[in-house]
Amino acid sequence: MAVSRDDAFHSFFEMHHAELARLAYLVTGEAEVADDLAADALLEVWRHWDRVAAADSPIAYARGVLANLARNRIRRLSRERRGLLGLGLLWRDRTQDVDVPAVVDLRQALHRLPYRRRACVVLRYAFDLSERETARALGISVGTVKSQTSRGVAQLTALLGGQSASTSDGARWLAPASRAIVPPGPSGRGS
Repeated sequence: MAVSRDDAFHSFFEMHHAELARLAYLVTGEAEVADDLAADALLEVWRHWDRVAAADSPIAYARGVLANLARNRIRRLSRERRGLLGLGLLWRDRTQDVDVPAVVDLRQALHRLPYRRRACVVLRYAFDLSERETARALGISVGTVKSQTSRGVAQLTALLGGQSASTSDGARWLAPASRAIVPPGPSGRGS
């Protein structure tokens, strides 16, 4: 009697779920995330089960999927952290120097921009994406990204009272996150 597709996957799931969750934990170091990543990897395996089942080592395929999902998660978190650092939101050592009203003004000004303009400005400057990456993320052309970003920066400058990025503490976000100054952590090095 031939084993059905569902039964074969169920057997694979039962046999390898715990192993994939352990691998996810070792890769990310986060127990609360490991089970979710393992489940997401197994979902991808299920979507391509015919191809996976025909492979020499289905578990190797599942491990590769899990590694890619974990890598993407780590990259996303890293981009988010860089973006927050670029906005000055994670600068714990500078809490006395932060111009809170300027940060509030910036947030209010960003919310006044049309969605596409705001998305372009935030992706380009807070998350340090290239024009091409921003276009791909938003599903628009590179030219649209350029024009919307330019108009967004001009509109923000006007909304913030014409402050220049070099002199305004509140406009520090204009520097791409990759060039943001990261204050030293407890070890004396940038975090």
